[in-house]
Amino acid sequence: MNEHDQAGLARLRDGWISGGAAFELAPAEWKEVAAASSADEQERRLLAIAAQALDVALRPAAPKTLKRRPPLPVLALPMLPERLRPLLRAALKYAADTRLKTRVAALVASRGFVLHPMDWMPAATDQESPDIYAPWIDWQAGADSEKQSRREHLTAETWDDFYPAARRSALVDLRRSTPALARTLIETKGASEPAEVRLALIELMRFGLSADDVPFLKSLSADRSGKVRDMAGRLLARLGEHGNPTEGGSEDPIAELAAFIEEGKSGFIRRRTTYAPIKPKSQAQQARRADLFASCYFGDLVVRFGKTEPDFIGAWQFGVDDGADLFLVRMIAVSGSDAAVACLADLLVAAGGRLALLVLQLMLRLDGGRKRALIRQILNDAQNLAALNLVEGVEAGWLEWGDLANGKTLSALRAAVSGDNDVTKRNAEQYLETIGFLASAATAEKLIGDIVAAGLPPASPSLSLLRLNAALTENQSAR
Repeated sequence: MNEHDQAGLARLRDGWISGGAAFELAPAEWKEVAAASSADEQERRLLAIAAQALDVALRPAAPKTLKRRPPLPVLALPMLPERLRPLLRAALKYAADTRLKTRVAALVASRGFVLHPMDWMPAATDQESPDIYAPWIDWQAGADSEKQSRREHLTAETWDDFYPAARRSALVDLRRSTPALARTLIETKGASEPAEVRLALIELMRFGLSADDVPFLKSLSADRSGKVRDMAGRLLARLGEHGNPTEGGSEDPIAELAAFIEEGKSGFIRRRTTYAPIKPKSQAQQARRADLFASCYFGDLVVRFGKTEPDFIGAWQFGVDDGADLFLVRMIAVSGSDAAVACLADLLVAAGGRLALLVLQLMLRLDGGRKRALIRQILNDAQNLAALNLVEGVEAGWLEWGDLANGKTLSALRAAVSGDNDVTKRNAEQYLETIGFLASAATAEKLIGDIVAAGLPPASPSLSLLRLNAALTENQSAR
């Protein structure tokens, strides 16, 4: 609309505001449209034209930088039923951060549904959301819908048709089913990727890791990225390949680390070897010990003492030095074999208490059964329920009523919600949120009734995820 038309509209508006007719004030083109009618009709036609002009012609133009987005991809699972969306929104509102909101999405996905995009969308950088949301993550990152629609399986030819999230999901699936094919793709296509992308690809080799991967991982010793070389070395260490030579002398890090560990004997009748950390004499020694635990490989340390990994773990004197215990567990988490990780996790869970919490450092290496064992141990003694919020990578919706009722957690929750201590009550409500993710539908429903009977208001927001969990079971037959 030009300035002449804008001025004409202004005159019409002023005429109507003053209560008079505005026909004579209209632009000539408008008069032609309104002339062949009565006086009242002329005014009505002018008013219609003016309203249309104001509604359409005076709209601000879209900026030239605006880009048309492709349609949001349709996911492989059905959308959560409309009648459950209020429960979902309540659960998302109570979830305090992105990680907890992702847990809500994971619970819903475990029951066979995805969320409505107006309720929740993963970010373009999201690496924790369920794999079902990979197309949405790539869409957020600007994925080409045409490429997305024509891709089928990840191959060297379709590599560029996959955006990061979908490619990662496909590679993980391949590493679990046909690891050799995934390794070939990472080797041939990953070489031309930037260092950050190469590192992420090499990290995926942990899925289905086997001796067949050794030649490729060894070839990465010449990679131009130090982080990639370090990742490859740790993966090799998990396979029993020694990366830190033990040649002796002050320049040997393994020998230096071993000097912080004391070998001893225990038992009167059946003598057995023990290993205990030596307390550092200064802050500098303490820092050096921490660096050595972080940079050396567990297999090399074990060889230094002439033991197998399980034997060394069984001989370690946990509880002598909490800092050394943590360093050793972290060391095993990144460079110990699968057998060493499993052995350590079983030992710590059996010990219970604070030692069991060290298993949290091993979560990426544990199978589902051992993760569940840790959670059951935490629930059993109820002394460290806050650790439930630190458990990562565990499945949703498996916790049964007996797992709560047979330990001290249920009584602790009842006491907290019925008491007068606001801090204890708030903590209990946070634990209910985590249990709402872990619980089966039947357990969720039963827990709601139990906690409400103990004194928690039925409308408490802390019950939101439990209510959603319990309601999801009603739709399994209607999918």
